[in-house]
Amino acid sequence: MKRIALLALALSLALATAAQAEIFEKVGTFGAQFLKIGPSARAVGMGSSFTAVADDASAAYWNPGGLVDVTRTAIHLNHVEWPADIKLDYASYVFRTPYLPGVLAVSARGLTMDPQVERTIYLDGPEGTGRTFDAGDMSFGLSYAQYFTERFSTGVTVHFLHLGLADKAVNTTCLDFGLVYRIGIRGMRLGMVVQNMGGEIDYDSQPSKMPMMFKVGLAAEAFDFGPHHMTSVVEFSHPSDNAERANVGLEYSFNRFVYLRSGYNAGYDANGLTAGFGLEISTSDRSKLFVDYAFEDLSYMGEAHRFSVSFSY
Repeated sequence: MKRIALLALALSLALATAAQAEIFEKVGTFGAQFLKIGPSARAVGMGSSFTAVADDASAAYWNPGGLVDVTRTAIHLNHVEWPADIKLDYASYVFRTPYLPGVLAVSARGLTMDPQVERTIYLDGPEGTGRTFDAGDMSFGLSYAQYFTERFSTGVTVHFLHLGLADKAVNTTCLDFGLVYRIGIRGMRLGMVVQNMGGEIDYDSQPSKMPMMFKVGLAAEAFDFGPHHMTSVVEFSHPSDNAERANVGLEYSFNRFVYLRSGYNAGYDANGLTAGFGLEISTSDRSKLFVDYAFEDLSYMGEAHRFSVSFSY
């Protein structure tokens, strides 16, 4: 089992090294950017530093290796209000089956916007044709995760993508691979994930690469005293279409009922401070309802708001 863990780690590092080549020469040549919009209010409230935490149904996006920590059947729904009247909706369903030893999840997300007006090229300005066109992206994911040792787990998500722009459409696939190692000291967890591994997207003979990203994070219990609990997280990421970035976040809970979160995105073009809160409500002896909200400062682009609802039973 230790050899398997080392091989998985070596694979992650190799893929990350491959993604580092010629970063700045490729800026602006990558497609499917909606894959980089985080779909969880809880995670974004913590500065999107969630790779090492990833212990709820949204782990299908953040790090599929953490899905093993979802011990009950769970549903996660998320809505994002993005700048320019763009909206992102995400849903995931996590479950177990007696036919496999691990955890399965299915997920879907859709990026939508209002119909766009066609424009024409004139010296005195774009008069338009009076017609409109649609633009939007969708993805459907299938995830599987399992323990290899009592502390080490891995997971994979296969995404099926449909990207549409007016009368053009592209269908393709990409892959996420993640792992979580539970160190065992103060609840420390080490997480690593490679997201959006795939081939090229071709819009009308204009190829672009997938926005592959490598992330590594460390989470720990800052304190756990009576009804007070706080988790601190630090994360570093390397996107294939930009420079290295860092994310830090905190999550404080009182009596495992009220949650307060804050975080910061360092090295980003626009993303900055984040904040959020949540409620964990017991609906029965075996079921819980989670309601979360997050705010993200996007500098000159304004701000983004996320709303999430999760239910486990």
